[in-house]
Amino acid sequence: MKTDILLQANVQEALNFEPSLTPAQIGVTVNDGVVTLTGEVDQFSKKTQAEKIVRRIKGVRAVVEKIQVELNKSDFKSDSDLAHELIKALRWNYSVPDDKIKVTVEDGYVTLDGSVPWDYQRQLARKEVARVIGVKGIHNNLTLQSASKDSLEKDAIENAIARHWSLEADDIYVRVKDNTVTLTGEVQSLYQKDEAERIAWQAPGVQSVNNFLTVEKQFVKY
Repeated sequence: MKTDILLQANVQEALNFEPSLTPAQIGVTVNDGVVTLTGEVDQFSKKTQAEKIVRRIKGVRAVVEKIQVELNKSDFKSDSDLAHELIKALRWNYSVPDDKIKVTVEDGYVTLDGSVPWDYQRQLARKEVARVIGVKGIHNNLTLQSASKDSLEKDAIENAIARHWSLEADDIYVRVKDNTVTLTGEVQSLYQKDEAERIAWQAPGVQSVNNFLTVEKQFVKY
């Protein structure tokens, strides 16, 4: 079983291994398997990358991400210029229905409003925005208006979870009501929790997912 000290070392090693990050700029503390990230980076994409790396580490039960974005002087842009770059970035991704998305920028912080048919489009829109230099933060308010009128099929979601190489279907319970999927049970890692939710979002007609999966405690604290 991992101690908090060992888990902290694992997180720091993982951040050290990522070439796009400067680990000295990111502080790591661990309490009962909950990892808190602090510090400053010069690009929003580095902030999201750090969290993504940590969420995949075995033993991490939750991540509290408090990293601040402090842009280099050469990367500062007016809100108007940044908004134009963001609109262009969304337009270049053919999977993103940019005509359904409203972009608002205030002091480098971006808000996305509107509705898209699928969750993967909502996530893609956020990824495209996160890549643009000059962004300090993102509020993704995009909602879903699924074009599918099919009722949600619980068996289809359960079968998709069972097919995933990292998931134990017997440990995950799926409940479907109207257009909402609720996941309960226990998994071995935060990565598995995220993957189960991602699979649930792929079902046609899903409007919301309640992910109540808990991560198994795999360490002792001292």
